[in-house]
Amino acid sequence: MRVKFTHDFDYKPTMQTTIGYRAGMEETVKHECAEQAIAAGKAEEVPEASRKPASKASAEKSADGAE
Repeated sequence: MRVKFTHDFDYKPTMQTTIGYRAGMEETVKHECAEQAIAAGKAEEVPEASRKPASKASAEKSADGAE
């Protein structure tokens, strides 16, 4: 699930692990993480229509190893 974090959020998938997300980050995260962040008011789901597809030129550069 793709979300944009509006506030800093710590996701704890296990007792030994914490993943920190900073406000302003737009990431694809596990569904459980997204639900917890949205419920806490710290993230909002990014609608599929507004997601930016990778451009063909940048994908080709990545494949060639050129920057």
